[in-house]
Amino acid sequence: MKKAFVTGGTGFIGSHLVEELLRRGAGEVRCLVRTRRKWLEGLPIREVRGDLFDEALIAEAVRGVDYVYHNAGVTRARDDDAFRQGNIEATLRLMEVLSRVNPGVRRVVVTSTLAVIGQCTDRVATEESALQPLSRYGASKARMEEALSAWQDRLSITIVRPPTVYGPREADLFTFFRMVNKGICPVVGNIRKPTMSLVHVADLVQGMIAAAETPAAIGETFFLGGEVFYSWRDLKEATAAALGRGAITLSVPPPLVSMLGALVEEVSRLGGTLPPFHREKAREIRYACKMCSIDKAQRLLGYSSAISLKQGVADAIAWYRAQGWL
Repeated sequence: MKKAFVTGGTGFIGSHLVEELLRRGAGEVRCLVRTRRKWLEGLPIREVRGDLFDEALIAEAVRGVDYVYHNAGVTRARDDDAFRQGNIEATLRLMEVLSRVNPGVRRVVVTSTLAVIGQCTDRVATEESALQPLSRYGASKARMEEALSAWQDRLSITIVRPPTVYGPREADLFTFFRMVNKGICPVVGNIRKPTMSLVHVADLVQGMIAAAETPAAIGETFFLGGEVFYSWRDLKEATAAALGRGAITLSVPPPLVSMLGALVEEVSRLGGTLPPFHREKAREIRYACKMCSIDKAQRLLGYSSAISLKQGVADAIAWYRAQGWL
């Protein structure tokens, strides 16, 4: 019976991963929990309460496990230190403990992001594309990936890079669904042109587990997105169908996106929490590559995305309604 240790298990992607590992009959799933179980409440996990900087705690958590899924990280912060500590230093601490306590671990799957690519000369990013991130988040994940290269000869590491992930429990793309539910669909650029990769969280976790269990994936990096690239019209139509209502398309000029990002970020300082849309997110919306090829994952992992956009959005919106989010 295989044992797994999951960091970030209380979050959106991590909680779905934990559920899938349990569904597949994992002998034991250990989850790092900093404060509350959140989406893990009621699941038969072994709770590891603390953080990645408690070396004695992490040493006990990884001892004897077959797989480590490192999904924890900082996605939004106002200063570089938070990204450095949460995405780079925490990851390297975990590698240090693993190499000392459990160097024979079958696989360490580390979650990165499409945001490491940033500006891309190609329309669709591949694993060979240069890293030119446009945000501090993307830059911190890029530095994390670079730092992990020093550990590839000591641990069996695989890196996965999701594009925009959606599904039940997701809170950022949810803001788009909420706007459409109010009858407004904000769009930047051509609404009909395919410009983005999207992946339902259920497809993503299938890919993450395949990355852990495929011998050929050791030392490799994979984009885990979808076979289809989507336009804003595709997303609007899927959302409107799931909500059972129409929405007026509001075309937002690209320069205005930057102004709105700066304004929202400044206003948010009063509340202390950085919102999903801010200066750097506006920059990524305007200039970053948002499409990625999954050819490598299909070839080496046998990965595919099984959930259509229409089905996936309907699934997410049904969950939001059941939870009172919409």
